[in-house]
Amino acid sequence: MYKAVLIVAMMTLWITVHMMQVEEELAMKTLSQGKRAINRAAHAAAQQVDKSALSEGIVRIDESAASTEAALYLQHNLQLDASGKPLPNSFLRHPVQVLVFDVINSEETFPYRYWNPAYHYEAELRGPGVVIIAKVVYPRAFNVMEPLEWEIRGVAELVIG
Repeated sequence: MYKAVLIVAMMTLWITVHMMQVEEELAMKTLSQGKRAINRAAHAAAQQVDKSALSEGIVRIDESAASTEAALYLQHNLQLDASGKPLPNSFLRHPVQVLVFDVINSEETFPYRYWNPAYHYEAELRGPGVVIIAKVVYPRAFNVMEPLEWEIRGVAELVIG
């Protein structure tokens, strides 16, 4: 009888450890997909040249176009609706919150040191650029691990030429 109890206890332990490993792998995949989406959104936003300023010889980013383009890229890459909530086929289950969307334009002196003390983020920009910080929550599959939330950061510069 004691062997049967021991076998059941060991199987329970093995299954729990296996579920934890699967949960960790899924969490890393979610983090990687979130980081890739944030980076792509920042890059797309940074490429929105203000054409009227450019006609005057000023290289700058159109802030409203940048915001719109970043939102579209996040929606597409993370499968979100217009309000940031995951679509039914998304791997996420919680809304993605854009905590910071900063456009650094030609009014600054470059190289420019960007510093956000609230999120402990620092970056150096050599030209006009965009900084995005978004909160992504991992949708746990087995509830074996503690809840995971990330403040994913992305930065991109305007590329001309």
